[in-house]
Amino acid sequence: MRPIFKITALVASLAALPGLAHAAQCGNSAGGYEAWKTAFGQEAARAGVGQRGLQALAATSYAQSTINADRNQKSFKYSLDKFMQVRGAPTIVSQGRQRRAQNPGFYATLERQYGVPAGVILAIHGMETGFGRFMGDSNVVSSIATLAYDCRRSGFFTPHALAALKLVDRGALSANTRGAKHGEVGHTQFLPGNVLQYGVDADGNGRVDLTNVTDALASTANFLRQKGWRPGQGYQQGQPNFRVIQEWNAATVYQQAIAIMASQIDGGS
Repeated sequence: MRPIFKITALVASLAALPGLAHAAQCGNSAGGYEAWKTAFGQEAARAGVGQRGLQALAATSYAQSTINADRNQKSFKYSLDKFMQVRGAPTIVSQGRQRRAQNPGFYATLERQYGVPAGVILAIHGMETGFGRFMGDSNVVSSIATLAYDCRRSGFFTPHALAALKLVDRGALSANTRGAKHGEVGHTQFLPGNVLQYGVDADGNGRVDLTNVTDALASTANFLRQKGWRPGQGYQQGQPNFRVIQEWNAATVYQQAIAIMASQIDGGS
């Protein structure tokens, strides 16, 4: 059966929604992905995903490169000094200071609206994508669907996979959108569920687009504020806002690096 007919047939089966559909079963290899995809599509339709989202799911393939990356996150096991060296912390700090100096009004507005200092936003932006220079080359929907199928963290990624399909319905993502290996998108690498919950249309064009730096950085500030950022409070370890940095990334070495670089960008705050 040619791929286009496979996709059409699968979407039709998803739309049929048999009353006693089985829950999607996770797996640890590519072997069960197609069966999972059919069952997950039925779950997605019941959750309100429309035809565009279901078609995007039907077009996905098992992303082995995503699984390889998920199993091989070595940098998070480094010491803090080694991690900052590998991630190019001095360059991030230097370029972060330059970017703040080039557009001080923009960062001042973000801090006024959300209470988050420029250094924190810039440290995240630099760490995640080198200030937008590389936002990923993996198919977002395939990546996030593969992680939802994979048993290791299926519970965590399943809501993000549903969110990705809903974003396709809205036109915010497409079946071909490219992002990071774990399905993150945009300048600061938001997972799809976070795009839905915290995304901000900061440039006022009627849609949230995290490949647009204005939307992306406002969304990042909004995420931190909604997670409990306290304006005017410190963000180093032991200070109130370090807990919020922990919400951004679960790796301790990453959290420490963000706090240190942010302080250096902000000039020792």
